[in-house]
Amino acid sequence: MSYQIGQIVEGKVTGIQSYGAFVSLDPKTSGLIHISEISDGFVRDVGLFVHVGDTVRVKVIDYDEKEHKAKLSLKALNRHRPKQRRRMSMQRVSLPSMRIGFSSIAEHLDGWIRDAEKEAGKNDEI
Repeated sequence: MSYQIGQIVEGKVTGIQSYGAFVSLDPKTSGLIHISEISDGFVRDVGLFVHVGDTVRVKVIDYDEKEHKAKLSLKALNRHRPKQRRRMSMQRVSLPSMRIGFSSIAEHLDGWIRDAEKEAGKNDEI
């Protein structure tokens, strides 16, 4: 069988190594889910995500028709879920309408630091 890049297929996990999981797509075609394609987050142990014998849905990210080998991705199927990252809200800082230089920055720095610490404290409570 021939596979296309971007195609979503099912296969059976046949082996696990520290660098990824081997998947049988059909009797002639095998593939590898590299550790970097398991999850968006840090993966310390591939075996925590897949086990030998599991049937997995994966996305074909590369295919060598001559060798019948595919590069596969689990994380590409989870792209619809946005990463949840905490972001600091951007605040406008009102500056005096005088000439700005290093001395005026130094005058306002302590206040800006206090404001940032207060904002960081609010975000930690969420």
